[in-house]
Amino acid sequence: MFILLSVFMTLPVALLSFTPDGAPNAAAFAESAALVFLLGVIGVLSTRRKSRDLKPRYMFVLTVSSWFIISALSSLPFYLSDNGLSLADAIFEGTSGITTTGATVLTGLDDFDKDLLLWRSILQWLGGIGIIGMFVAVLPFLRVGGMRLFATESSEWTDKALPRMKTLSRGLLIVYAILTTVAVLTYWVSGMSLFDAFNHGLTSIATGGFSTSDFSMGKFNDLILAEATLFMILGSLPFFLFVREMHGQHFALFRDQQVRLFLTILLTVPALLTLYRWWVSPVHFDPLHNYISVLFNVTSVISTSGYASEDYSAWGPLAFVVFFFLMFVGGCSGSTAGGMKIFRFQLSLIVLREQLMRLLHPRAVFTRNYNGRAVSDEIISSMIAYTFMFLLCLLLITILLASLQLDFITSLSGALTSLTNVGPGLGDIIGPAGTFGPLPDAAKWILSVGMLMGRLEILSVVIVLSPGFWRG
Repeated sequence: MFILLSVFMTLPVALLSFTPDGAPNAAAFAESAALVFLLGVIGVLSTRRKSRDLKPRYMFVLTVSSWFIISALSSLPFYLSDNGLSLADAIFEGTSGITTTGATVLTGLDDFDKDLLLWRSILQWLGGIGIIGMFVAVLPFLRVGGMRLFATESSEWTDKALPRMKTLSRGLLIVYAILTTVAVLTYWVSGMSLFDAFNHGLTSIATGGFSTSDFSMGKFNDLILAEATLFMILGSLPFFLFVREMHGQHFALFRDQQVRLFLTILLTVPALLTLYRWWVSPVHFDPLHNYISVLFNVTSVISTSGYASEDYSAWGPLAFVVFFFLMFVGGCSGSTAGGMKIFRFQLSLIVLREQLMRLLHPRAVFTRNYNGRAVSDEIISSMIAYTFMFLLCLLLITILLASLQLDFITSLSGALTSLTNVGPGLGDIIGPAGTFGPLPDAAKWILSVGMLMGRLEILSVVIVLSPGFWRG
């Protein structure tokens, strides 16, 4: 992974070397790539004769440590550049990129160094495909995460299943690359410059949200906003279902319960918020423009992309509250999106209905079914454990941020946006119109850890940090 990361570190310089502005931070990228490549080679040479028996304990350590270390290594070009970024700023930006969170400490993006802008987008693209692979293959094996509900033999690390896993991995990469290419070309044809189209194509499918402008997607017209909405939706759907469609299982995508609820939310919430905006300000209301704007921003938050075309926190109290709760939702399991994921809310409703029915029929036997499959008590217990740890981490991070003299909205929304990997928070400082740059360095370190914990489904990190994990 280190060697692969070092290869991608050379891309910003290689792609921009023939442009008029060139790559102003070529030395920083060269030093970073050389260091990461050297670490990778040392690792390969020191372990080439070691056993590669990937037991669950080792896989937990590998999964958690690799994301933390790669986040740190990804920040090297930012730290070694001539832009004067502190170590906390560089780590925050690198972590936000690789976890596809989209929160940023940078300002003046319209005139910022293009090689660093391109590196941010590449990081999010890499993080997106890494997240898909982790959710489809690794976390089900570790009995963590929502993909256990959708697990197949390709999610099992056995000799029998490895060929199928390779086929699935190849299919996921092909789908991811095709969607990215289509996004880049669509943006370019619609009026973006090639540089902007390439960057936004990478970050749209990855539901990352890094942009090349301080105005984010507000810089572009309604057509591009509508196209970006479509690509964010595609990035929020389960990629393994795209692969099934490729292999002849037609309409598998739309038979999935989480996909149907996700699309239903996107049909209803933007329509209601558009009516609310018309009710609050009917004089300057443009139906088509306002609906596209609302749909785009709602999709951005639910998909945890983090783009913004307007400061939606200024649309009124109801919109402010709605966007706060939308930050919890997230996309579908097996996608590049973060958040709590749609399926957990659906399982919660199933459990709630069961408990209510038990009050009426104490001796009845109930079966839990989701997507035509029985849901075991183990899955329900895992969901409850995740939800409890999520809320506990949200509480702890909020308290830590408040102890740094940050206001309540900044502390709460900052903690929430880091754990759900949404990107911007709410309020005047870290809202859609602001950045995380004004926050103290301690807050950036806390939020960086929060982004990684959220991306790793929290329980993976908690398990590795528990004393019992290291015994025996």
